[in-house]
Amino acid sequence: MKTATDFTKSRYYWLGLNLASVLLGILISFIISTCVAVVQGHWPSSRSMLISLMFGIIISLCIANSIHIMGLLNKRKTANSWGWFLVVYYGVSLLAMVVGVEFTYLLASWLFDIPFHFFHWADLQFNAIIVLIICTIVYIYFSMKERQQAALQQKEMDIMRMGKLKTEAELAALQSKINPHFLYNALNSIASLIPSNPVKAEEMTVKLSSLFRQSINQEQGHWGTVASELDIVNTYMDIERVRFGERIRFAARAEDGLEAVRVPRFLIQPLVENALKHGLKDVTEGGQLEVQIKRQGERVVITVADNGQPFPDELKAGHGLQSTYDKLQLLYGEDYQISLRNTPHKQLSINIPVDA
Repeated sequence: MKTATDFTKSRYYWLGLNLASVLLGILISFIISTCVAVVQGHWPSSRSMLISLMFGIIISLCIANSIHIMGLLNKRKTANSWGWFLVVYYGVSLLAMVVGVEFTYLLASWLFDIPFHFFHWADLQFNAIIVLIICTIVYIYFSMKERQQAALQQKEMDIMRMGKLKTEAELAALQSKINPHFLYNALNSIASLIPSNPVKAEEMTVKLSSLFRQSINQEQGHWGTVASELDIVNTYMDIERVRFGERIRFAARAEDGLEAVRVPRFLIQPLVENALKHGLKDVTEGGQLEVQIKRQGERVVITVADNGQPFPDELKAGHGLQSTYDKLQLLYGEDYQISLRNTPHKQLSINIPVDA
């Protein structure tokens, strides 16, 4: 559906086209009059020059508007309407030429008081040849331009498709994989539980299986909900809780109403794993690791806080943090923020737009 802006642009285009046609008609008339003057050895009379000028302007306007009509028809044609398109295009162009020629003679007869008779066959034949040649050139030009535009659009679509495939491949490569050290530690914990608490060992095995299944399930795409991300984090924390025991207190919660908000899949778990691996690895008691998800206006803030070793002044992004940077860059461009601070509490925060 066309908007007011579209109509305004179309009107200005039409006015510009007609203005250019008038100027072109004047130029053509001047060239013809000059050629006649060279052949005859003197300039044509004022009346002849004025009639030539009228012919040039009116014929140029007729051809320009037929070209404009051709452009409008060209947008509406389908693969099965080429025949009708050509018939209408050439028919309208020739009709405009006939109207232009006869109107020019009618105007000349009124201005110079000369007899007028309808249907100037010789002039119509001559101008018909010119119109057919010009319209054919214009048709070929528009057809080539259309094919070039179609080829360009196809290339752009191919580039976009390749870009999307590249992004998909990069996101798939960044999809969180379970750390082999975590797997080794988890399996050792399960093995140690089997003799003393087989029920707990079985429960931990089921949770580990669930975490792996969520990690490798590509059918879910690159997006999840806050609820599903908390489920992944809580599953991971339950497994690590068995290994760390009372040394670390885990907590993960989200503000009410955020459960269905979309966030990148496996965004939080690598950060929790990073906190355990680097911040809390040497904690023997009183450790705390907390995940909070809150809403700030039209953005979501995800915070991972712990009371372990502070972030160094020159932090080198390891695999977990670097993969988080890369994933956010691919999904949000520059519309995200990651901040790290040690005071008043050590925490890492991710600020991303709401994508419900």
